[in-house]
Amino acid sequence: MTRTLHVFDFLETEATPSPVCVVFGDEPFLKRLALRHLRRLLFGDDDSPFATFAGDDILWRDVSDELATLTLFGGSKRLVRVEQADKFVSGHRDKLEDYVKKPTASSVLVLEVSTWANNTRLFKALNKTGLQVECRAPEALAGRRKVLDQDRLKKWLITWSAKQHDVELTPAAADLLLELIGPEFGLLDQETAKLALYAGPGGQATPQLVKDIVGGWRTKTIWELVDAAVDGDAGEALKQLDHLLHAGDHPVALFGQISWSLRRFAGATRIYEQAERRKERISLRDALVRAGIPHWNRQGLERAESQLKQLGRERAGQIYRWLLELDLALKGTHSAPQRARFVLEQLIVRMARPSKQSAHLDR
Repeated sequence: MTRTLHVFDFLETEATPSPVCVVFGDEPFLKRLALRHLRRLLFGDDDSPFATFAGDDILWRDVSDELATLTLFGGSKRLVRVEQADKFVSGHRDKLEDYVKKPTASSVLVLEVSTWANNTRLFKALNKTGLQVECRAPEALAGRRKVLDQDRLKKWLITWSAKQHDVELTPAAADLLLELIGPEFGLLDQETAKLALYAGPGGQATPQLVKDIVGGWRTKTIWELVDAAVDGDAGEALKQLDHLLHAGDHPVALFGQISWSLRRFAGATRIYEQAERRKERISLRDALVRAGIPHWNRQGLERAESQLKQLGRERAGQIYRWLLELDLALKGTHSAPQRARFVLEQLIVRMARPSKQSAHLDR
């Protein structure tokens, strides 16, 4: 049976840790959770100390000596942690392979690394006798490629909010929070803690609370601006742009947030056209999901589909070029605030103008 677990699965286990454990991945917050759970499994609620080494400048003999040292009062095992251990593993791979075969029974060695290749002898050995905890955002297979497992991430976020911060995060609120922040676990934890303060102990965090507290009025206004433009309402979009500029927002910063939304429409159009060239039948909704529109947000997906039809194939296909031209203008000829405002307004009008080819994007 495999001994390599995703951190979400590991946090649900109660088994005693193996003598050698590896915590790997690129998410510091998830690594902290994994290490905290390891300590709890070993020591319970007792705040027992453990030895920590920095992997960049530590030798094998120092770690080996610490592993062989018995605890002062006996009983509990000794935990020896090597943080940032990528260089340490590379430099002492042979010794680690030997140690995995005959580890010290009274100690637990924890290696904390960023990368952990699954084709090495060390990985394969620990996959049978040790414990390896993957600390990355969860992934799922989509055909032959791996994509973010949105459903699992959402489930974890709801559970974590209730367990850690005593706040009920509704499914729709979780969707919105993930759309605002993405799989940034430290930020997700901070924002759910903030929501808990407003909702109160045992309270409920709704999508409206997420909009007000996490997104703030600026994020909400930018969404309204983009929605109005792609819905064809240039007047409303220009009004929202005016509010943002008068509030002191820099045009370059606004461009970054506006372009993030528009690139998904451009990406969906490109995916749709590529499928056509391959003679593959694909719906607009599927193309939008592949471009990054959350598949679980049915209402948002339906609106995005309607907006893409309003844009039409010709204009949606030019979004990448428009954004590049606008980016160059903001950094060059139109860097002054008033001239920058003009090119932002030009983009809004381009998107809001009624489309002549909207029907050609739908099947």
